[in-house]
This record gives sequence, C-alpha cells and structure tokens, in this order.
Amino acid sequence: MPVVAALAVAVLFTGGCSGTQGTSLSGDPSESATVVSGSPSPSPTPSLTPPYPTGASGCHDNKGWTAQESRDWARLVVDTPKENYEDEKVKVASLPGYDGPLCREITVQFEFWKLVYGVADGARGERLSDGTKPVYYFDIRRVKRVELRTDGSSERKIALPKSLYASDRSPCVGALLSITVGKPLTSKELPEEIEVGGDESRWDSAPVDFRSKRVADYELSQPSAPQVCSPDGKPTADPADVPTPGSQPTDLYPTDLYPTPDTSFDIDDVLRSPTP
Repeated sequence: MPVVAALAVAVLFTGGCSGTQGTSLSGDPSESATVVSGSPSPSPTPSLTPPYPTGASGCHDNKGWTAQESRDWARLVVDTPKENYEDEKVKVASLPGYDGPLCREITVQFEFWKLVYGVADGARGERLSDGTKPVYYFDIRRVKRVELRTDGSSERKIALPKSLYASDRSPCVGALLSITVGKPLTSKELPEEIEVGGDESRWDSAPVDFRSKRVADYELSQPSAPQVCSPDGKPTADPADVPTPGSQPTDLYPTDLYPTPDTSFDIDDVLRSPTP
C-alpha cells in the first residue's frame, strides 16, 4: 500500500531541547559499553586491498587523522540494531587487517534520542526547507548516551534503552540513534527536518539531516502512527481507524464509489452441471 512521504520539522514541546544552546541537553546519562572478551569471530579475508591494513605492530597507524577520517572508520566498524543480526544491540568490532585495529583509540558517542510527533495544527506558519508546510512536528530529547574510547581491538556491545524501543510504545514516539566522532552532539547539530513515510516497518532508511559532519551513522525507528497524534504528541484515536495521509483505500469495492447492484445471481446455479 503506497504511502506519500512527508517531512517533519522540529518544534519545541515541553521539555524539549530545540531552544537550548551548547551541549547541555535534557536526559544525559553516560554509560559504559559491554566489553566482550576475546577477538571477534574470524571472517574470510577480503580479496580486495583492505582500506586499513595493519603494520608490523598489528595495528593501523591513525596518527594525525582528521575528524572525517575517524568518522569514515567508525562507519565501517559499527553495526546498528538493524544491521546487527545477533541481537538488538549496537555492535562495534573491526576485522583485523581490514579495518583495524587502530594504533590509537578514538572517541565515539552513541546517543539515543526520543522523538515525539504531533500533527501540525497550521497555526504556527513555519515552512520546510522546500517551501512546503509540515505535516508533523517533532520534539527531540536525549535519553541515553554512551561514550566509547575504542581502537576496534575488542568487540563492544551497547544495549538499547528498553523503554524507548518497547513494542508497546506510543504510536506518536520514534527513536533515533546517532553515532558521532568526538564530543556529544549539541542542539545546533541536531536535525530540524526528518522525512516521514516509507515501508511499514518501524526500522526505515528515511533520511535524517544532521547539521554536523561528525555523524558517522544513524538509525531511525519511526513512530508507528503519527497521523493519530494531537499537536502536543498524544494519541487521539486507534491507528487502525485513521489512514496515513495519501494512503489508498483498502476496500476494493467501497460503497460510495460502486452502487449496490440491482440484480444478483447464485454462483452455485452458474457452476452447476446441466441437467441431462
């Protein structure tokens, strides 16, 4: 069933961080990642020349790396929850001789953001970057942050915040994971617009435009039914009763389009063999 994609623009709900400056964002617990002893499971050696070959010391020399080089490496070694088929965790592991380990550790931030969506009430007047008016607004706040110093020599796993990724969470709530090199993201680096729509799964590849080049990767878990949300982000109806904007009717023969036939027939009479 096709869905017309729309854009959402950030709006300040109570307790949001859109109006703050600097790195002080609401809900900023710092947690350590789980260290799994031993080396990652061996994988076949790639036939192509590895982008990060190890030297005689058994590590790849990353002295003098720029933020972009660190970001590109982090993108290779991190598996987001959708990419990690073992369990619902973020996994960090390098393949020795291919993308590490590095000779010097780098700092990577794993930040989990709660998105609360509300239907635009049309009273604010804001427009999106393409000039159109938003269908939804969202409020964004951080609920968990893990700072990891890693060189990729040992596998690390980071658990998801259970309440944020619960199967029974509000249909107005989404989750966003950002993976950033260096310091935590500031409010000025957070996205102002997020595309809404895509497939029926919560996990989607809808683009998220962070205002930072330090973001190595991200993963969006969309709200299940933003169309039922009030402007303040509260569900107002059963999602099954409210179609998504632009969706096609599911009834193949809606009564308002096709009049009730004035004649009828018995299908058994049509299929019955003729009487000899």
